[in-house]
Amino acid sequence: MSLGLSFDLLLGASLLWSGWRALSTPRLDRALVLFIVFGLLMTLTWARLAAPDIALAEAAIGAGLTGALLLDAYGVLQAKRLAAEARK
Repeated sequence: MSLGLSFDLLLGASLLWSGWRALSTPRLDRALVLFIVFGLLMTLTWARLAAPDIALAEAAIGAGLTGALLLDAYGVLQAKRLAAEARK
């Protein structure tokens, strides 16, 4: 078994694991981090498939911009929840 094939199998297994964990975790903050990890693993996958344009788009949009927006939205939700609890 060549080193490249071993890396591809490990990458595929990591994609499946991180996607499953992102969907099945009960905590939203962990799910967001796993979503970003999934996007970065997808970037590596596209790079391995010799599609650098798609890999760059995935890194910039999928993992970067979308991940940052989701983390910001999570922070706003946490702040509103804490403010609502403080009013009680």
